[in-house]
Amino acid sequence: MRWFRDTDRNDIQEELAGWPQGPLYKARSNSGTLGHGALRAAAVILGNLVVAVLSSFGGHVGNSAPGSNSTDDRADEIDDFPVMWAAPGTIARTLPWQLDPGRAKQKHYRTHAIVTDRRLVVVGLPFEERHAETVQDEVLWETPRSTISTIERRDFKDGKDVRVVFTDGSWCRLRCFRREDLTRHITDQPDPVLLDSLTPSHRRTVEVFAAAQAPDAGVPVVTRNPCGCYRVAASAPSTAHGFFGISVQSILMDANGIEVELGKYHWEDYSPDLQDELRRLRHSPPSALGSSPK
Repeated sequence: MRWFRDTDRNDIQEELAGWPQGPLYKARSNSGTLGHGALRAAAVILGNLVVAVLSSFGGHVGNSAPGSNSTDDRADEIDDFPVMWAAPGTIARTLPWQLDPGRAKQKHYRTHAIVTDRRLVVVGLPFEERHAETVQDEVLWETPRSTISTIERRDFKDGKDVRVVFTDGSWCRLRCFRREDLTRHITDQPDPVLLDSLTPSHRRTVEVFAAAQAPDAGVPVVTRNPCGCYRVAASAPSTAHGFFGISVQSILMDANGIEVELGKYHWEDYSPDLQDELRRLRHSPPSALGSSPK
């Protein structure tokens, strides 16, 4: 159940300009909240174009999905579950209604978040499974990166949520899968490396990688991991998909510029989300491991 709150926890759905009427929810007791599953929004991330919707409270204690059944934020995850926290006149109140799966049905419509070095942009597009390769998106909303204070991972239940906190104190909670593509450059802030500063062996590896990408791919982005390895990534608009977004292609190269095979990654070469998932898998019973999609 998605709640829209002001700073006094009043319901503000009727105050959001331009928003159509949405579902009406009745607050449950704590026990009812924990034991009852609500609507789930299908959301998938691939690349820097991210499927993102306002989170919907789902799951139940003991579920097998990755995430946590404990919370460090009882007020906003058990006693209440806001997906928008916004005083009058704040940025979060300007978000587009299409982000809400209770108003824009995910079976026929998608919202994607695009993070650049300057902006956070939300685009929407009609979705037809039979024509998923057709991407006709429109810009619904945007804000400068300077208005974003933090993007926080929220792991309660299934570990797919983020909370985007704006500099004016307002925030929204979004559901996204493989959220590392949304948080990588804002939350984790990896060490960027200029192409001109690379050694000749590193540049050759980057050039071979770039030559294998689609013609419209952007310049590869190189970042350095704490272990000394380099991640090289690029994306191309021509890879856009109505459901999955834009796929980011990437490789890892070591300190000598040699591409690293997946099985030889250092722990630091995995994203924080993948590190968490690997930790959970290590402590899961065999039956849970067998049912895991990975």
